[in-house]
Amino acid sequence: MLAARMYGKDDVRIEDIKTPEINENEVLVKVKSAAICGTDVRMIKNGNPNATESNPRILGHELSGIIERIGANVKGYSKGMRVAVAPNMGCGICGFCISGNGQLCRVSKAIGINIDGGFAEYVKIPEEAVRQGNITPIADNVSFDEAAINEAFSCAFNGFSRCSIKVGESCLVIGAGAIGLMHAKLAQMCGASRVIINDLSAERLEVCKSIDSRFITFSGSEKLAEFISDITDGQGVDVIIVACPAPQAQASALEFAAINGRINFFGGLPADRQIVPINSNLIHYKQLVVTGTTRSTLEQYRNTLKFITEGIIDVSKLITKRMTINHIMDGINNSIEAKGLKNVIYFD
Repeated sequence: MLAARMYGKDDVRIEDIKTPEINENEVLVKVKSAAICGTDVRMIKNGNPNATESNPRILGHELSGIIERIGANVKGYSKGMRVAVAPNMGCGICGFCISGNGQLCRVSKAIGINIDGGFAEYVKIPEEAVRQGNITPIADNVSFDEAAINEAFSCAFNGFSRCSIKVGESCLVIGAGAIGLMHAKLAQMCGASRVIINDLSAERLEVCKSIDSRFITFSGSEKLAEFISDITDGQGVDVIIVACPAPQAQASALEFAAINGRINFFGGLPADRQIVPINSNLIHYKQLVVTGTTRSTLEQYRNTLKFITEGIIDVSKLITKRMTINHIMDGINNSIEAKGLKNVIYFD
């Protein structure tokens, strides 16, 4: 099979390798779509201890496909079934796992991170993932591309779930990438009266407006505080999602928030910028709730897949570029240069 394997920092090679063998408790999926994520880009640009010259790794944790083979002991699935695959799996027995939060398990593993992933024609789904329910059948009206990016959508839903957006409230999303757009769509779904999207890229904001003209967009950060004050009559924004890896955006979010506002720090920060000075008095006197979220539960993964299936939220327009595995570096470079939104690898 063809696979894109990472051997180290900035070293991804397209190779013809052996198709994985499965045991009686595993499932082999023929990959149809695998989306490129910011996590993939960071691993490629910064290096990853799980991907070395002696132990190359197939990345890709946002994936969907068709079941090719099933182990003899596997129940509930059949050959030819269209499926989406959630990447994260825990030990299955710790407190986090039994509460449904296996993605937070201290010994968690993830397909495409420390187990070979979806940037290949076939992917082996390990026993833990099969047993814990990481494989979800998808309806015929859901494309493989949509099913693949559901992983990112479910992560956005995790952040959204901490913010308790109420009908009529205002929402500011800082960061106009695919994740930012997902947050904006979720806010609209909840009945937010105003959804404001801020980004440094005017091009990305134009894409936002083309997807939904109801979005209020603002480019740059220099006069954002003034803009927020004007549009909210000086009250501030009820809910703020920081969907970009920017320390200043996190600090500024406290200033933009209304009294009793909720803030979610969704985007992780680079290691050399993770200490952020903030005015904690703003949290105190405004009674702010500041949260952070990472990854998603399997329940959230299935919930967002339902949103897509039932047409509650359309994510198809977030897919702005499709390419074959041989051109994966084009998609990686698009992500690095913030061109478009979601880049998806597809297999015929």
